[in-house]
Parts: sequence; C-alpha cells; structure tokens
Amino acid sequence: MSMKRTNVYADPEDLAIIKEAAKRRGVSEAEIIRQGIHLAAMANRVWDEPLFSRTFEGPGRTPSRAETRDAVADAVRRETGTGPGTAA
Repeated sequence: MSMKRTNVYADPEDLAIIKEAAKRRGVSEAEIIRQGIHLAAMANRVWDEPLFSRTFEGPGRTPSRAETRDAVADAVRRETGTGPGTAA
C-alpha cells in the first residue's frame, strides 16, 4: 500500500503518550499515528450500504436477558451440531 506524507499539529501531551505507547508496544510512533488516523477515518466514513440489510422477525419488543441467552445458545447448538437432539 502506498502512503502519502502529511504534516499535522499535535498536542505535546498526546505526543508523549504516543511515544510511550510506541516504546511499550515495540512499534514506531508513526505506526501508532497511522492507526489513529485510520480509526478516525473509519469512524467518520459515510457508508453506501446499510450495516444490516436483512430484517429479523421477532416479538416486537426487547427480549429479556434469559430469552437472549437462550436464543444465542440455540444458534450455537445449531451451528456446531451439539446439544440436545443432535448427534455429536
């Protein structure tokens, strides 16, 4: 991937935190800054497609914690072929 050089102004305290993080992680300060730029770009991106294109049928209300837990457990059992009524 090609990169383009740019100059930015940064708060000295932020730069000190970046320097410390880079040293701790064993990467360059530039890598930390590139990651931050990428996160900022993605957080402000306007997507052409909706995040969810499918609709789901449900009871029309927020499910309880137990209902959510049971639905997730059932889905895991179906995906992995384990649990009651399946041959493992």
